[in-house]
Amino acid sequence: MEVNPLPPPGGNLTKAIVGMWVLKSREDLDAAGQIVIDPFLGEDPLGIITFGPRHFAAQFMKRDRSKPEQIVQRAKASNNSAGVNGYDAYFGTYIVDETAGTLTTLIEGSVSPANIGNKYVRDARIFDAMLLIRLKTTAIDGTDVTRTNTFRRVG
Repeated sequence: MEVNPLPPPGGNLTKAIVGMWVLKSREDLDAAGQIVIDPFLGEDPLGIITFGPRHFAAQFMKRDRSKPEQIVQRAKASNNSAGVNGYDAYFGTYIVDETAGTLTTLIEGSVSPANIGNKYVRDARIFDAMLLIRLKTTAIDGTDVTRTNTFRRVG
């Protein structure tokens, strides 16, 4: 399973991104195109992200948090935020680069102090009423993965 290429930037991301989006799917693929499951959030996490004109807030949660964590909290993954006990939440400001089709976030507050002050650059596209955010990061074992978060608009 290869990572599907993103469509070219459309030039309207700045206006189109404003609103509330709910996570439809989250997929991590290694270089061979194999699915890698994030043990911290699981294979089917819940998520929501909201964008105002300049600020954003995001939350991700492992669908079933009824059992105590069995995994030692991950060391900071490459190019990614760190959650706590199956939950990751953060907020801050963002900038869109229409030409590059990127979304840059600056984390001002977070459930994990390790995230505060970090800046992340993601590929972002909106099409068919979906928001795709793609990034390169690492799995728990250090394997390079490409993560694609697909959101559907709810507001």
